Amino acid sequence: MRPADHDELNRLCKGVKKSFVHLETRDSYGTEVELPHMATWRRGEPDDFAWLGWWLEMLRGHRAAGRTCRRARVVSEPVSDYQRWTMSHVGLFTDAGEDIRYVARPRLATVPLPGSGDFYVFDDELVLFLHYTGNGTNLSFEITEDDRTVRTCREAFESVWALAAPLHAYRSE
Repeated sequence: MRPADHDELNRLCKGVKKSFVHLETRDSYGTEVELPHMATWRRGEPDDFAWLGWWLEMLRGHRAAGRTCRRARVVSEPVSDYQRWTMSHVGLFTDAGEDIRYVARPRLATVPLPGSGDFYVFDDELVLFLHYTGNGTNLSFEITEDDRTVRTCREAFESVWALAAPLHAYRSE
């Protein structure tokens, strides 16, 4: 494994040839970018979501080119404020072409997951692990192209995906 940074993560997301998958396992995150917007949501104030423009444009480009982008969110119930906030605008992502699904944490009791938690798999060739502190702040990124690790993460994601549901269906569970 080798260290990586936000810039490399963004380059990888933008540069996929066929797909990326992203597993999120935390109930909340403390990213510098997101926290002010979540605070706006808590106050009941509108957000123009301009800060997401580059991501949404990238997703539209991937969809137009036939590439797939999928994200599975593992959540505790009742869902955290952070998850309620993301659910309030998940339609922006799905409308742009990212398939996002949710699964309640107890449903994964028999699903083996990599101990690192969150990760991306790019083009079934490379894994980027996202490491966080206890309060949800990103600590570091690591990348590997090790075949066994890529296969383990891809299989873990697909196992979670098989149990997950789009938001409209998740709400009815």
